[in-house]
This record gives sequence, C-alpha cells and structure tokens, in this order.
Amino acid sequence: MNDGYYHEFMTKKERYSFVIDWFQRNVPNAETELHYGNPYELLVAVILSAQCTDKRVNIVTPALFQQYPTAGLLAKASFDDVEPFIRSVTFANNKTRHLIGMAQMLIEKFNGAVPDTIEELVQLPGVGRKTANVIVSVVFDKPGMAVDTHVFRVSARIGLTTNAKNPLQAEKQLVANIPASLLPIAHHWLILHGRYTCVARKPKCDTCGLVSVCKYYKTDMKHLFE
Repeated sequence: MNDGYYHEFMTKKERYSFVIDWFQRNVPNAETELHYGNPYELLVAVILSAQCTDKRVNIVTPALFQQYPTAGLLAKASFDDVEPFIRSVTFANNKTRHLIGMAQMLIEKFNGAVPDTIEELVQLPGVGRKTANVIVSVVFDKPGMAVDTHVFRVSARIGLTTNAKNPLQAEKQLVANIPASLLPIAHHWLILHGRYTCVARKPKCDTCGLVSVCKYYKTDMKHLFE
C-alpha cells in the first residue's frame, strides 16, 4: 500500500488503526510528564499546567507539596501563603485562588478525596473538562480523552478528527473511534507527539512515522521534503 493510497483512499477506521498500531509499536509506555505522588498532587499539577509547561510546573510543585501535602492543609491556606510557591507559573493569581477553592471543596463536598467522575471533578474550581479527563484517565484508568492544544492540533492534522471547531467536538470524535481501553494512553500519545514532533510552527515531518497517513503532510508540507 503506497503513500498516495493511504492518504486518498483509506477509510477513517483504517487511518485510526494505522495510527494506533504505530503508537503501540513506537511509544508503548507513554505517560504524563507531570510529577506527582497521589491523586491530590496530580490534580494540583494539572490545574497549574493550564497554558504552562509541565517542566515549569515540575519545578514549583515539590516545595508546594512539601508545604501543603494534603487538601486539608491547602484548604486552610491564604492567598498570600500559596501564591509565592507558584509565582513563576502562568496566571499565578487565578491559579492560587483555584487551588485553595479546589482544596476547600474537596474537604467540604468530597471528604478530602479526589472524585473519579467527570461530572464531579468539573465542579471543582479551576477544573474544566480537559483537567477532569486527565484525572479520570491517569488516576482511575477510566476511558477519557483530555483535549489540550497538542491533542487538538495533532488529531486534526493527521485526520483523526474532521472539522472539529472546539476541544469537545474533537474529544467526541476521538472517543468514538479509539477503543475505550486505549483512551488513557492515546491521550499521552497525541500530547507527546504534539510536544516533540508535530509541533505548532515547524512540525518535524522528516522524522515523523505518520506522514504516510497524515493529511496535513500531504496538503501542506510534503513539498518541503521532496
């Protein structure tokens, strides 16, 4: 099956099958790059990671977790207590308020435990659908597809999603076509591919193993590598 055949004639099912198989063979152990020791710590880290690099988050969380190792302690903290720990992350003021509010709700509504459903998680301050999906898939190994900027970009470029106008539309398409058991790791496949290979401005198509099925490569990039 040649390059052109894949791009022009393969079905959506065949495209997903090819991409999943490639990732399973080449990136079998994809996982979050955020450092954490328990569900509470991952929840804090993911809230901090919004529009911020995992590398930066991993720099600030050790001291934060040492000072506030539980939701109960964080819930009692003041803005001025917490903000200095995360001052170097993006939107530190908002995230400080979100972290304290999140911890307070964990104590008041969920007995201090991180809930395991999307519906409950999105009630927490600072937790949107993307963050909730990360928690249910990484911590609880449930089917969930968190669509961040990398997942949104990569899935559209490859052709896994079609005409998705927002992350929720992309999420629905991905969930409908990726086996539920693979959704947790597929989230990391797409994120890492977008972070290191299919980058936003200058995708590294010359080192990508998916170019033979990538719509973006066929339409926008191929001429650069011929």
